[in-house]
Amino acid sequence: MSDRSPSAATPENDPVSHDLFGALPDPQVQTPRPAEQPAVPGSRRAARAAASSPSTPAASDEGTGTPAERHDETHSTLEALFRHEAEPPVAPKRKKRRGCLVALLVVFVLVAGAAGGGLWVWNAYGDKISEVMGWGPSKDYEAGQATGNALVTINKGDGGHQVSEALYRAGVTKTSDVFYTMMVKENIVNTFYPGVYKLQQKMTAAAALKALNDPKNKMQNSAVIPEGYTVAETVERISKSVDVPLADLQAAVQSPADYGVNAPSLEGWLFPALYEFGPGATAKDIVATMVKRTRDSLASAAVPASDEQRVLTIASIIQREARAEADFYKVSRVIQNRLDQGMKLQMDSTAQYGYGELHSGSASTSDEAQTDDNPWNTYVIDGLPKTPIANPGDKAIDAAMHPADGPWLYFVTVNLDTGETVFSTTYAEHEAAVKQWQDWCKANPDSGC
Repeated sequence: MSDRSPSAATPENDPVSHDLFGALPDPQVQTPRPAEQPAVPGSRRAARAAASSPSTPAASDEGTGTPAERHDETHSTLEALFRHEAEPPVAPKRKKRRGCLVALLVVFVLVAGAAGGGLWVWNAYGDKISEVMGWGPSKDYEAGQATGNALVTINKGDGGHQVSEALYRAGVTKTSDVFYTMMVKENIVNTFYPGVYKLQQKMTAAAALKALNDPKNKMQNSAVIPEGYTVAETVERISKSVDVPLADLQAAVQSPADYGVNAPSLEGWLFPALYEFGPGATAKDIVATMVKRTRDSLASAAVPASDEQRVLTIASIIQREARAEADFYKVSRVIQNRLDQGMKLQMDSTAQYGYGELHSGSASTSDEAQTDDNPWNTYVIDGLPKTPIANPGDKAIDAAMHPADGPWLYFVTVNLDTGETVFSTTYAEHEAAVKQWQDWCKANPDSGC
């Protein structure tokens, strides 16, 4: 339901389960869009329609004297020449002063023009000039600032540019391009091996390169699965990090019953976490490990075995809809309140999943997705979707089991940058929040609304 949509799963940011050093933002996690019952006039679709040289004064000549004065000067000069009493005179001083003045004025005009042009150039290209000249704050951390822990995933085929981005997303380097720039400037050729690496945050680019080349920092046969990934995304990510063919992993997830799961698919059952698989692990070994980890999380949240599929389905919606973990429990309450009152959930994440545009990069669900008749589109069907729509983490599962207390029936993320979300009880309140979201989208046309 929501007038929200996928976040940029966030920077590729890689949020992982709380098994890791701490959840990181996921570019795939979506922002909430409000539940609408009835459909909100002027909501998401209406928002898309609504969102749809100084002159220089001329220098004047200075006077060169009266006609009488000029005549006297000429007469005296001729008289001296005829008497052989003087050398031919130099140019009159007054004329020399006039020439200097004109020259100074010309220089002033040129300097002023250059200054004005320079100001325009600086305003337009100052950032680029500073970058080329090395002015301004350093784009690299200082040596000795490294602290804490960070996990960096390198996929098969990644080069310096991709690794540079991954280091920045993990908080290792200060800027997204400093690592790659260093490699280019120093003509460094390096082979990056796929896998998960344990590094620190706030490292210099040079220190990060040294750490990536240290075998002690590479976790063998490992993969990090972000929260909110689908089964298809999960197996693809594993295949890029672990030496197991993608086709084998795709075949391994086709039969949920092989892992004791009574569901149409394993969607929601491949727990997001950091994994280090044993040597020689097969595709089925990997999938079995992930399903077991999901069962561990369900048990920790005291989910009855008979209720596992329902809880995972709700948790997957929470994972995709809520921007901040602080909102997980309130989104859970909205879902429960709407179910209790017989309202359609109207969750964009479910409509997008059913139509195949869950990762379209837009906060808005297309008209086609909202109206498509499929068993996941909660704008069309009653109750919960057919299956979970993604793999939820511990926090989302706990929120599904323990929704916050409150009367809310709607929510909408009104700022896609900060994730600020407004929860409403009445339809009028919800409309006002939708207007706030529309205004923000108009002011930020490139935000992904």
